[in-house]
Amino acid sequence: MRTTSYRYPHEQLILALTLFLVLVVIALTATATVCASLIFIAIYIAISAYFSYSHHQSLLESARRITAQDMPELAEIVNRGMSRLKPGEVEVYALKSQDLNAYTFGLSSPKVIVLYSTLFHVMDAEELLFVLGHELGHVALGHTWLNSLVGGMAGIPTTWSAGSLLTMAFLWWNRACEYSADRAGMLACGNPEKAVTALIKLAAGPHAHTNLALEAAYHQIDAEDDTFLGSLNEALSSHPMLIRRIQELRRYASSKQYRNLIDQIS
Repeated sequence: MRTTSYRYPHEQLILALTLFLVLVVIALTATATVCASLIFIAIYIAISAYFSYSHHQSLLESARRITAQDMPELAEIVNRGMSRLKPGEVEVYALKSQDLNAYTFGLSSPKVIVLYSTLFHVMDAEELLFVLGHELGHVALGHTWLNSLVGGMAGIPTTWSAGSLLTMAFLWWNRACEYSADRAGMLACGNPEKAVTALIKLAAGPHAHTNLALEAAYHQIDAEDDTFLGSLNEALSSHPMLIRRIQELRRYASSKQYRNLIDQIS
């Protein structure tokens, strides 16, 4: 399986447009020169690398790395996701928290994925594999280091209007990355409906255990795109609306590419 074959088709185009906008801003605005921009981006990446290293060190004190010796059931889920998506060197940590979340970071290997402990109580094994696979997808597709690079470019000091345009382009690319990572999560768990219920549970929160609560959460999610305010909030966010992520997962689940990839990795 080619690592990038499940990438959302518009992600790379949006990235190219974002980088093109950066070059246009540098060329047309007096406040951003090529030399100054390169220095700013280098400083931004260096700061990101420092905070990534510091956060990794703090995790060693506040979280537990998931290993076959300490957490065999979770380690088996991690191994399944790793064998299916082949993201490279990754360390996965369990962090005690009341929140329902997961994230990844790292500019160099190993990349790090953090799973909040509440996930283990709310998600079943396939749903947890979707959440983990989503983060593994970010790693496999290079989003962890690209975020620092593109974020640095989007933050180049320039006029307010040009800076706003770069920020909007950066967020647009972020949203495309989320669609790609969702595809990775669904490939990891191999169950489109479990991918959808995992997203609904993330929206519903740690206390939504009943089918009634999940149904209520889905109706709320489904109404997000019915208002102008919902669309505006999405345009200013790094994540697409959940209802659009669910719709995109269902479209991809019915595609020939998904079926072919599932056959290869199962």
